[in-house]
Parts: sequence; C-alpha cells; structure tokens
Amino acid sequence: MPQNIQNPGLNKNLLILHFTVFIWGFTGILGQLISISAVDLVWYRVLIASISLFLYFKLNKTTLKLAPKTMLKLALTGALVGGHWVLFFASIKLSTVPVTLVCLSSMTLFTAIFEPLINKKPISKLEIISGIFIILGIALIFRFETQYTKGIITGLLSAMLASLFSIVNSRLVQKIEAPVIAFYELLGAFLWITLYLLITVGTAAFVIPKASDIGYLVILGTVCTSLAYVAGVSVMRELSAFRVALITNLEPVYGIIMAFLFFNNTSTMSPGFWAGAVIVLSTIFLFPVAQKQVAKRRTK
Repeated sequence: MPQNIQNPGLNKNLLILHFTVFIWGFTGILGQLISISAVDLVWYRVLIASISLFLYFKLNKTTLKLAPKTMLKLALTGALVGGHWVLFFASIKLSTVPVTLVCLSSMTLFTAIFEPLINKKPISKLEIISGIFIILGIALIFRFETQYTKGIITGLLSAMLASLFSIVNSRLVQKIEAPVIAFYELLGAFLWITLYLLITVGTAAFVIPKASDIGYLVILGTVCTSLAYVAGVSVMRELSAFRVALITNLEPVYGIIMAFLFFNNTSTMSPGFWAGAVIVLSTIFLFPVAQKQVAKRRTK
C-alpha cells in the first residue's frame, strides 16, 4: 500500500511543505527588488514578522508562556535564523539570485551530515548521495558563475546555518507548538540583529526604507516569513530535517516555472533547466522509495 494512504498526516504535511516552499520562492525576487542592505532588510523582515505573530496570538488569546530556559534556547536559535537570512540576502547582493539558490541547495548535504551527528545516529550514505545529486541538478538548472566568489562563500554559510536551525526545530517542535517556536525565534533574530547593528554602526544603521520598499517588506515579513515559517516548522512533527531540506530544493524550480507562466520568460527554460529539474525532482520523489528498499534489506 502506498505511504500516503497508510499515513494521511504525512501526505498533508508534504502538501503544506510544498506550499511553503512555493511561497519561499518569492523571497529571492523580493531581496533583489528591495533596495536597502541585507542586514537592514532582515531587521525589518523579522520585526514585521514578530509583530504580525504577536497580533495573531492576541486575537486568538493564545498564551506565550514558556520556561525561561526554553525561551533562551529559542532566542539563541533565533541567532541562527537571523544569521541565515542576513547571509542569504547578502549572497544575492554579492552575486545573483540563481547563484545563491545553487549554494542554498547544499543545505541538503549539510543536513545529511549534521543531523546524524546532533541526534547521535549513523550517517546515511543514501542521504549524502541524495544531497550530492541535488547540488548537481540545481547547478545544471543555472549557469553557475564562478566569478562570484564572495557570494558563493556567503551562500554556503547561509545554507549551513539553515541546516542547523532546521535540525534544532525538528526536535523542539515535538514539545512546543510551531507558532510559539516561530514567534520566539523571530523575536530572538530581531534582538540579535538589533544588538549587532548598535555595536557595529550605532543608531545610524537603522535606515528608513523607501516608499517602494515598504510594500515588499510587508509581504516579505508576513506572508513569506511569519506564515511560511510557522508552516515550515509545523511539518517537522512528521518529517525529518533532511526530508524538509530535500523538498526545499524545489524552491528554484518553482521560481523558474512561475516566471515562465506569469512572464513567459522562455530564456530560463533551457535544456539545462529540464535536465536539472528532472534530477532534482527524481531525487526528491525517489528518495522515500530508496529509503524503504534500504530498510527492507536491513530487516532481512
């Protein structure tokens, strides 16, 4: 019997995750459209996201009470979240959206290595191989520009931090509700970035965005952050951090397909795109099948 029939909850969470990744596909585009620096951009992003989540809790009369130790843990994880986003948008500004998304695909490989180490379990050769295939597939989709050395290094560091906070969240969500995790981590990211700006530049660092940027920042902070972040964390009750990282690699594929459908941008739909898309999609959808086969062999 297929897995989605045996476990309807798993199927539902996979659909939610795909929808979340679809929303995340807009973040790179918004990052290029918004004119302020990467740090200021993320500062406004987490500020708007924190306020929107706080208002959501107030309207629904949801309690935010947690043990001080748990709140501190979430705030520290927020430093990883904030760091990931700052490095992500910095990579876009130092290179291009395609180069950054290629680098972000290495999150799969980082997760395949870090998750077993953190959770104290054997490293899966299947996950390592899948991570390598994902990187090869996305590298084929885009014409990788090696002259963007700083952007590439920044993008890889961003992927590493994303992998780490995803693994942490996959454990936290088993005990704490996803919206509460999202609120404290986003608030933590806001506080850490504020502290960084005050120490490095002072109050002069806080730039007032242009009128044209405000609308983009609101969309980025509400739809692409608070809503998507809560959804992304909630699915981790059913899905492993590696599975989430694996499906997240559909973000550039969704982005190109959306550009083609809405803007008829046929220049991106090259043979390299189709070859890379087939590799990425095949890896994502065949991974559970291969995982089952490996499990069967072990039980024999």
